[in-house]
Amino acid sequence: MIEPGYPCHATRRALLRQALGGAMALTGGAAQAADPGRSLVVVYPELAEPFKQVFMTIISGIEDRLGGTVTSLAMAGSASPAQVADDVRRRDAKVLIGLGRGGMRIAAALADELAVLVGCVVSVQESEARSFPVHTLAPDPALMLARLKKLRPGTRRVHLVYDPRLNGWLARLARDAARGEGMELLAQEATDQAGALRLYSQLLAAADPARDALWLPQDPTTVDDNVVLSLVLKEGWNRSIAVFSSHVGHVRRGALFSLYPDNVEFGRSLAASAQRLLGNPRAVAAGVLPLRDARAAINIRTAAHLGLDVATAQSGFDMVYPSN
Repeated sequence: MIEPGYPCHATRRALLRQALGGAMALTGGAAQAADPGRSLVVVYPELAEPFKQVFMTIISGIEDRLGGTVTSLAMAGSASPAQVADDVRRRDAKVLIGLGRGGMRIAAALADELAVLVGCVVSVQESEARSFPVHTLAPDPALMLARLKKLRPGTRRVHLVYDPRLNGWLARLARDAARGEGMELLAQEATDQAGALRLYSQLLAAADPARDALWLPQDPTTVDDNVVLSLVLKEGWNRSIAVFSSHVGHVRRGALFSLYPDNVEFGRSLAASAQRLLGNPRAVAAGVLPLRDARAAINIRTAAHLGLDVATAQSGFDMVYPSN
């Protein structure tokens, strides 16, 4: 769900709350400070490190924005959604932030009773976000394509293979973003891995290294981390085609660059949305939203292979591979 390499800086307070509650099916966080904290509940799955620390860091960002502690419930594997939903009801919450897939299940169960929003999910079908906003970990296409244009100004076409059930919304945003950067998005749909492989093989064979780039989305249908990723990175390298990815782990393996969450800022943004919902339950539209609170990673070995000036290319990036 979350790339283990994401940098996280959990606060001492958040870590203490985690340590005190980890053994329970439901863990109540430090309770009910001044408004709007007392009206807000955050629900997240109880996972092992490094994922647990990611949630703690996001919560610290929420608390920083609100200026006080919030109630947080960590769901152990033994906790049923009904049990968690009942716990939220007992706390008389006005707004719920659900983190991860587990948090989204609770948000869906309570969407008719209180204002809810979801964050920190990798991919989601648009049908799952009809009742509330879902902040995904898919980087905003406008941010991705602006980075690409800065690194390779000569790029004119961007290829994207995607599952329309998961990333139709992303493709629509990407078309507009590409036009804004003076590029054309060549998006092709695939609903299984075999179809995706055929499309990748065809487009890589025909791509112009001076004008074309290939974008790997967060899409479990079209971007298998073994077969598909290996093929794309190998052929992209052999033909000097820029391959960039929405998954930061792919940069370590050879993709040119990616964006990944700034977890504290992400938490602050979730808190800001929650504040708007608290004032007006319709203030934030339902639907799938891209990640805008992002940091950037680059592979300087790939950059050098593509003929980029490494010193210039890595300027403005927060994480650099290889690290030595």
